[in-house]
Amino acid sequence: MSLLTRRRFAILSTVAAATLALPACSAPGEDEESGSSNDGPIKIAVVNAQSGQLSSLGAWELKGVKLAVDEWNKAGGINGRQIELGVFDDQGDPTVGTNLARKIASEGYIAMLGTAESAVTIAMAPILQQEEIPNITSGQSPGLVAVKSPFLFLNGPTSTTYDETLAKYIVDTKGLKNIAMITNNGSFGKGEHDAFTKALAARGVKPVTDQVVTNDQKDFSAALTNIRQKNPQVIFVGAEEVQSGLIVKQARDLGIKVPFAGAAPQGTPVFFDTAGAANVEGTIVSSPYLSNDIDDASRTFAAAYQAAHGEDAEMHGAKAYDGAQIMLTALKNSNVATGKALADAIRATKHQGLLGDFAYDDTGVGIFATSIGTITGGKLVAAAG
Repeated sequence: MSLLTRRRFAILSTVAAATLALPACSAPGEDEESGSSNDGPIKIAVVNAQSGQLSSLGAWELKGVKLAVDEWNKAGGINGRQIELGVFDDQGDPTVGTNLARKIASEGYIAMLGTAESAVTIAMAPILQQEEIPNITSGQSPGLVAVKSPFLFLNGPTSTTYDETLAKYIVDTKGLKNIAMITNNGSFGKGEHDAFTKALAARGVKPVTDQVVTNDQKDFSAALTNIRQKNPQVIFVGAEEVQSGLIVKQARDLGIKVPFAGAAPQGTPVFFDTAGAANVEGTIVSSPYLSNDIDDASRTFAAAYQAAHGEDAEMHGAKAYDGAQIMLTALKNSNVATGKALADAIRATKHQGLLGDFAYDDTGVGIFATSIGTITGGKLVAAAG
């Protein structure tokens, strides 16, 4: 076997191992009926981390998508056609994601939901744009907007919105200006760093210290010791769920008692469990979905999610549910269009979702507001003001 052949075999093996199929759905791709034909199932790819450190995030996303698709299929599908999900594991790795983008195109998927990892989404975007496959992602990095793909849409706000809301609450409302920062150098962390730094600068505030760690770092003692020496009033953290939890836990072990502040990851059960419930008390969270008890829509969603999956819903499942609803509505409104026509239909879709009212602009962003919550008594609740 030549070196080139061995490399191809290794890539194909990785992709095959990363590909899963939902039990309720037929296996994707191998039949002759593609999602773009006029009958047979409508094929939508779901890409997220189903293994590795970000697998909890991928699992929530999949549950949200599957709940929406099951509801549509039970109601008769779209134009009498069932929706078929092909589930792919990107492992949180942009290289794996790039290979999956080619696989999705070759197997006739007409649209994609996910991923939650901005770096993976950005890596996949050029191939999906070339193949004219619309994608509604759960990433939130401003870098997604910078891609400028007419086939890329977000199912939530960007970090710019999350962190502008956060800075407004911390600085303008609470009057806190002695702020430390710790973020990672991945796509999500960098997006959080840049957005929050910009929001502070607009208020004439400079962080007392700006600690940047690596994406896979697990020991933060040096950075946290520096932060402790600056005696901040609050610490902004820009990292994914597990890393954020480790940062908070290690900070408490070093005797740091001030509250942390952040965006979506800090409102999740994984953050609570990793840091420890007592350690996250007082954390300030910017989120478009604070609880399952905001209104009738969130209560109905949460009850259906609990019945389907046996656990409480959280924000990432709600985001994915909203994204799936927008995609399916666009498919219905366009009579199952593909390519640019489907992208145009997504852009034209107005959706009253769990996260708010969606109306897409030319950048692919459809929602521009979050709310502030605090972790109080072990639960994320709306901030008092």
